[in-house]
Amino acid sequence: MRSGFPYARPGQRIGLLGGSFDPAHDGHVQITEVALARLGLDRVWWLVSPGNPLKPQGPAPLAQRMRNARRLMRHPAVAITDIEARIGTRMTADTIEALQALYPGVRFVWLMGSDNLLQFDRWDRWRDIAARVPIGVMARPGTRLAARNARAARILGAEARLPENQARLLPFRPPPAWVLINMPMSKLSSTAIRRAQGHREESETP
Repeated sequence: MRSGFPYARPGQRIGLLGGSFDPAHDGHVQITEVALARLGLDRVWWLVSPGNPLKPQGPAPLAQRMRNARRLMRHPAVAITDIEARIGTRMTADTIEALQALYPGVRFVWLMGSDNLLQFDRWDRWRDIAARVPIGVMARPGTRLAARNARAARILGAEARLPENQARLLPFRPPPAWVLINMPMSKLSSTAIRRAQGHREESETP
């Protein structure tokens, strides 16, 4: 494997948590730790993206977001990566395709919050994503129930959804396959943290 790329062996179960992580927060940590335990993953890779096409404003510099994420997430089974910048992808569908070519035989699982499942049908080539990798959906405040009836969930069909008590089988299921994991609710979001930081900076201005 090329320098700067995380290591993985064929057969390993690797969760992929993508996003701008602007900034990374305890909600990301919670999703990661629950996914490791409930889905039986060997590792989780945080894919700190160069930018999110669905967001109108660009994020903080990539190096800064990587440093912040590494300070926060100190789990031996978690790798903080800038792999999208290294392979030159911006869209999730392209990233997954590239990773599957780079790591043949690795069982990748895409991880997302239930809030993201609600807008999953707006993602570029979302059907291709669902056809390539199983998806682990972690419950988030206010969207747990709505996610079950999300447009993408309805299109994928009831047969694609695993019961929660079979979550550890997800990495071995041929896609499309997804499971909704109930977990303790954390109201943290990167948007709320940035807003709070902005208010603090304004209040500290002489």
